[in-house]
Amino acid sequence: MAKHILLKSSYNNNPELREIGIDEAGRGALAGPVTVAACIMPAGFQHELIRDSKLLSEGQRAEAYRMVMDNALAYHVVHIYPDQIEEMNILKATLKGMHDCLTHLDESGNRFDFILVDGDQFHGYHGVPYEIIVGGDNKYVSIAAASIIAKVTRDEYMKKISKEHPEYGWGSNKGYGSAQHRNAIETEGATEYHRPSFISHMLTKTSTLF
Repeated sequence: MAKHILLKSSYNNNPELREIGIDEAGRGALAGPVTVAACIMPAGFQHELIRDSKLLSEGQRAEAYRMVMDNALAYHVVHIYPDQIEEMNILKATLKGMHDCLTHLDESGNRFDFILVDGDQFHGYHGVPYEIIVGGDNKYVSIAAASIIAKVTRDEYMKKISKEHPEYGWGSNKGYGSAQHRNAIETEGATEYHRPSFISHMLTKTSTLF
């Protein structure tokens, strides 16, 4: 494997501050949950595999996931399912997932002093200082670790439910809008795992092409 630049192990460069990284997977999918993870890694931890999960092969992600599980001080991951996404919209659902993770870890006695969030939006959590970082999953170890947890956890879930509806190809497309998935929606209709508003948007975009 080619050498990669190591991500920064800390935003604050203070080993006494426990930083927690947050990231999501599945935000733009047509089916399945949006999955959010939060992770606290040891101060100074770095490895070339701990980077944006989207840049890793499936095998590399599996290895990186095991590494995170072996080294994380604490983590939590949640699924926000399609019915909740439809009820509150994808942004609010993602923010809910972030707060659910933080609340679980906080109430479990896992201290964190600073929150690092991948993306461009976040609602503060009980006055804990935070930083929102676009592309943070390829800049900071804690966010990358959360990215890996979220991606692997969601992928495994999509493979599981794909056995119920193999015609949609979720085992490979993970609920995103591949040609196979779009064609199956048009011929078979939607399932309970689909997001109706996302499908409606997809069909609207398709109709404008003709």
